Amino acid sequence: MSGYNRRTFLAGALATGIAGAVARTAQAGADAGAPPVPPFHGPHQAGILNPARRRTVVAAFDIVADGKAELTELFRTLTDRARSLTTGGVPPEPGITAPPADSGILGPNVPAGALTVTLGLGASLFDDRYGLASRKPAGLVQMPVFPNDDLDPAWCHGDLSLQLEADDDDTVLHAFRDLARHTRGAMQVRWRMNGFVSPPRPSGTPRNFMGFKDGISNPDTNDAAEMDRLVWVRDERPETAWTTGGSYVAFRLIRMLVEFWDRVGISEQEQMFGRTRDTGAPLDGAHEQDVPRYELDPAGKAIPITSHIRLANPRKPETDDSRILRRSFNYDRGVDDVGNLDVGLLFTSYQQDLHRQFEAVQMRLVDEPLVDYISPFGGGYFFVVPGVPDTSEFYLQSILI
Repeated sequence: MSGYNRRTFLAGALATGIAGAVARTAQAGADAGAPPVPPFHGPHQAGILNPARRRTVVAAFDIVADGKAELTELFRTLTDRARSLTTGGVPPEPGITAPPADSGILGPNVPAGALTVTLGLGASLFDDRYGLASRKPAGLVQMPVFPNDDLDPAWCHGDLSLQLEADDDDTVLHAFRDLARHTRGAMQVRWRMNGFVSPPRPSGTPRNFMGFKDGISNPDTNDAAEMDRLVWVRDERPETAWTTGGSYVAFRLIRMLVEFWDRVGISEQEQMFGRTRDTGAPLDGAHEQDVPRYELDPAGKAIPITSHIRLANPRKPETDDSRILRRSFNYDRGVDDVGNLDVGLLFTSYQQDLHRQFEAVQMRLVDEPLVDYISPFGGGYFFVVPGVPDTSEFYLQSILI
């Protein structure tokens, strides 16, 4: 890291401590109609179990901090900024000659805006740069190339991930800009994708850009035992016990080839998904939340054996522990070089074990009929660290100091 960048980063880190203290004493969400703010402190990070907000940014970063001391300062800064941004408040006065402490795009009193900040670590962070190899989460690996993938290295992997969610574009952009500003000398953006959740149309689960409801069959996030079984990590080994309370996230950037999809008949589309497009009901049911009865249809006459929902979740005892918690968003990047729409899915799933869950599902979906209409081009695996217990601690404190 250059001397200029290091000094800038360390000075910014000091300033964030002051700003965070001021913001935490300010009133968050001054408007009476402001959405509820998910708590920042706790055993788990926000942005996993709580309902997805309308807007998101997912970004991966390469860490360029010079040594463990600067890495520690980076995570102190990220914690303080995330805490302040999710709380809201009035930024401190910087003085007459100093640049403003805040971009100002949300006004003089920054609303919390139901913002969540969710931080993850890539496998590459646990190389020999910072002496953390022995602390690497047991199941953390680099995302492989699956059959039918067309991955672009520029859109894959990273040392660190951030997912920001809120209900307004400017809230998400404000937070991303703030975090990038205060950490510029220690980490650099590798790739970034904006996403959004469509409103229910007409009701129930939101739809993706293929017109189908996306994420109907999710585990119950209100069932603590189910979350302990499928989402949260528990590790009692001394070197990696710090990971308890975290989770593994798989990000997949999946382009949808909608020009080709729009030429397919509705019946064939529904056969590929295994659900009706209008209601989201399984093809052997009448309502979105009806449970498919595969045992009554072993030959796949109602719901084809090769349909997406049947392959992804066969609903057998032996595949029950491979279920994942989906939290996906749509994306729109305009048009490509030949004028085709560049739209698709910012797929996000949380799981206790990437191999047992996400990869098992992914391998069941190899060569499914939908692969002719989608093109996965990026993403990565990250370990989402446990939550920050209180104001005296910061991300990764137990393994950095």
